[in-house]
Amino acid sequence: MNLHDEPTLRRRELLLAGAASAAATVPTLAEAQDGQRAAPEVPVTSSVTLEVNGTPRTLNVDTRTTLLDALRENLHLTGTKKGCDQGQCGACTVLVNGRRTVSCLSLAVMHPGAKVTTIEGLGTPKRLHPMQAAFIKHDGYQCGFCTPGQICSAVAVLDEIRRDVPSHATSDLNARPVLSAAELRERMSGNLCRCGAYSNIVDAISEVGGVKA
Repeated sequence: MNLHDEPTLRRRELLLAGAASAAATVPTLAEAQDGQRAAPEVPVTSSVTLEVNGTPRTLNVDTRTTLLDALRENLHLTGTKKGCDQGQCGACTVLVNGRRTVSCLSLAVMHPGAKVTTIEGLGTPKRLHPMQAAFIKHDGYQCGFCTPGQICSAVAVLDEIRRDVPSHATSDLNARPVLSAAELRERMSGNLCRCGAYSNIVDAISEVGGVKA
């Protein structure tokens, strides 16, 4: 186009065309009111039966309910803590069929028939699990918020080592993992303690594992 030619679309016409296009995408008042009156979405629920701390428990939950919320909100087992709720702190660790699981990242309906063990199922105040007793003896906690997850994870760590499951700290994958401080620190790295009781936690786990840290 020659610069001196008359433009085919004037600025005013361009603005009018844009305004008309925007108006066509804006819902009318009546349409907006209809949208406000729309029925809320009904959540999809499902029944799931878990064996929690040795007792069968059947729940009817929203399929989006995490295992953590099912334990805390539906079964009132509040020993399992909700920390970051993003799978980064490990405070919500429980045992599912003997293996440690970050319960905030797992849906309850994913575990039909599973055996779930929480801190309440490991021991009682009058009859502590050896790991619970060791944490007390070695002062493996301060504020205590992360302690349930730490203890559940520690129990599973010793089981992993007994089953010869290697970790990133295992130097020889063809040999049995050695229960060492380095192994424990690596395997427990998913459980954060903001109070910094890590060395005492390693001492507690080492004692239960039968070695000296």
